[in-house]
Amino acid sequence: MQIKSFSLPKKVSPEQLFMLSVLIVNGGNYLYNLILGRLLGPTQFADAAVLVTFLLVLSFVAMTFQLVTAKFSVLFESDLFKSFVVRVYKNAILIGAILGLAIVVFAEPLQQVFNTSTSSMFVIFGIGVPFYFLMSVNRGVFQGKKEFKSLSVTYQAEMLSRLVITLVLIFTLSSVVYSTLIALGIAISFLFGLIPFRYKDISLNAITIIDRKEVKAIRSFFVLTAFYELTQIVINNSDILLVKHYFEPYEAGLYASLALIGRIVYFIAWMFVMLLLPKVVQLKKENKSTSKVLFRYVLYIGIISATIVIGCSLFPETIIILLFGDSYVSMAGLLWKYALATSMFALSNIFAYYYLSLDKYIPVIISGVFGMLQMVLVVFFHESLEQVVYMQIIAMVLLLVIQLTFFKLDYKNR
Repeated sequence: MQIKSFSLPKKVSPEQLFMLSVLIVNGGNYLYNLILGRLLGPTQFADAAVLVTFLLVLSFVAMTFQLVTAKFSVLFESDLFKSFVVRVYKNAILIGAILGLAIVVFAEPLQQVFNTSTSSMFVIFGIGVPFYFLMSVNRGVFQGKKEFKSLSVTYQAEMLSRLVITLVLIFTLSSVVYSTLIALGIAISFLFGLIPFRYKDISLNAITIIDRKEVKAIRSFFVLTAFYELTQIVINNSDILLVKHYFEPYEAGLYASLALIGRIVYFIAWMFVMLLLPKVVQLKKENKSTSKVLFRYVLYIGIISATIVIGCSLFPETIIILLFGDSYVSMAGLLWKYALATSMFALSNIFAYYYLSLDKYIPVIISGVFGMLQMVLVVFFHESLEQVVYMQIIAMVLLLVIQLTFFKLDYKNR
């Protein structure tokens, strides 16, 4: 009897593999936070939330280097590409070292501002910062060259190592302050995130011959991207840090659980952003239409956002109890509202990154203005956690309306 070999009817594309990997990574990161929330309780989880928020802030700063590397990895080839990569690595390590040193030096003031139990968590975190920047440039090369298998591995390695190492440290060194152990787990995970590292394009003796026109283009895109990533930091993280500052640790821990659940739509949207940029840059390079790619991704995010908001409105208590436990159930009434604000931001983010890929500045400036508006609203209106959420809804709805209006006008003028 002859046995026929089995084969899949359709080969899985690298993009699909990467999307699956991102879902797994986001799931792992969620599991990491959920386990911490259950193990530590609201008060101690508030400290952990500060570290996780610092990690997100760091990821947005480092994302500037990743996106710049990704874009020009598409545009540059051969020796020019190698020279460009060497220059970006040098600058990334320098910036990472400066930021890391700043966090270490100001560890005690940071402890006072965010009401944390220890300053050592900031010291350990700061030591790991340069490695995160190195890791981000490496990922940018993989992203630009569409080496999605290697890109997936770097994210998987970082996520899995952080999850495993942190839990091992917590269960074996219970006498040490938990926030210190969490910081150590995060710092070590940056080293694992360097796997695999693309060595073949690096030569420390490379002659960085890049003409003025190209240097100007790199600098312009870097500044534009840095500004936009700053708005991402403000919009995505200022609420948690401000709540940690204005509210008691217990309330801050409750809010952190709310934010973690409500932001799931943003983390899913990030997966599409990673695929969007190199596609748009490549289509623009080939003088092809880019709007169809945008429409497809907006549709995806719109459907996902609607599903999550409806789910959070119908089963808020069930979701919170399943994910965090009874200690956090008081946040049930705010869950769908926070998810709504995050959904508006995720949709706006797709438009902003689309225009960022096309070197158009106005949508980025718009995001910056409304990022500051959100922060200002929370600073002046924070009598309750509910009021903090309402301020974010107002800012994000306005942001999405204006981004849609800009796209409509821009599309008509083409």
